[in-house]
Amino acid sequence: MQKLNDKWMRLIGIPLLALAGQWMMYGYTNVSYPNDWRIPFLFILGTVVVWEINRRGIILSRRRYPDLTQTRQRVLYQLIWFLIFSSLIRITQTFFYHVIGLWPSEDYLLFKPYFFNTLVSVVGTIQLAAYYEGVYLYQRWKVSFTEAQELKKANLQSQLDSLKTQINPHFLFNNLNSLSSLITSDAEQAERFLDELSSVYRYLLQQDNRDLCPLMEEITFINAYFHLLKTRYGNGIFMEHAIDTSYMRYLIPPLTIQVLFENAIKHNVISASRPLTIKLYTQDGQLYVENNLQKKKQTVPSNQIGLQNITMKYKLLDHPSVFIQEDEQKFLVSVPLIPPIPEAVLV
Repeated sequence: MQKLNDKWMRLIGIPLLALAGQWMMYGYTNVSYPNDWRIPFLFILGTVVVWEINRRGIILSRRRYPDLTQTRQRVLYQLIWFLIFSSLIRITQTFFYHVIGLWPSEDYLLFKPYFFNTLVSVVGTIQLAAYYEGVYLYQRWKVSFTEAQELKKANLQSQLDSLKTQINPHFLFNNLNSLSSLITSDAEQAERFLDELSSVYRYLLQQDNRDLCPLMEEITFINAYFHLLKTRYGNGIFMEHAIDTSYMRYLIPPLTIQVLFENAIKHNVISASRPLTIKLYTQDGQLYVENNLQKKKQTVPSNQIGLQNITMKYKLLDHPSVFIQEDEQKFLVSVPLIPPIPEAVLV
């Protein structure tokens, strides 16, 4: 981002511009010293030094204020840098001219060459830097446009995947099988199971037009969702809660927890002898979803679309990124909790 691809401008362009500038602006010195090569040489040398130092200011400004939204700060940083360093170098150079006698001081007031030299240097640098800034803004715009298109595509893919989740025939088939078994063995449990199944699908169908939802709603949903899992897997699966109530009004993208639960179920052994435990807890403005790692021997194909979608949702919302950690004993995902905003924004 900070690199300037201006090799030939530095090697050829700046010396040529300096030579042309010296001839146009300081032709009167050649009248007094028509054959003195020191005048153009020193002017070109000074211009190269000025540009190299000012070029460094451009790089530092981009490093400190890289974004399009920071253009004003970046340009102001450059202008202050140019004014300070161009002035110092040109005043020093002009003083050197007087010392070695290259400037006919009897024809000019002492302050005039200092002022003129400094003014020309600052204005010339600003003109050249404006070109560099224009190129930089165009490049940043291209990057932002490309990222916006990629995020838009990812968002559409996320919506499609969410729709697939809502109508997943395997999920429905498994739960109908569980319901069928309960109807014949435990009517009361069957009734509760049906209520939870209805709650799950009702919640799924309500998420199409929302980017964010309160953590409290997600927790209520995941409790209903986990009841379905518990009925199916029995003592093969457990869930532990440690949610700070102060975070219940904080926001997260809908179905985030469900995707993480599905990911844990898909890739791990679930049995009474080797139960899968999924932990939900909050800390320092983050929601953590953690499960013990006991990978299936037969690797389940995975393109990590679920995790990618969660990451992309946060990127679309311009919020801190998702943190994923895996070791030999556990798999952990941390997602930021977003401070509450007016309800009107959630619709």
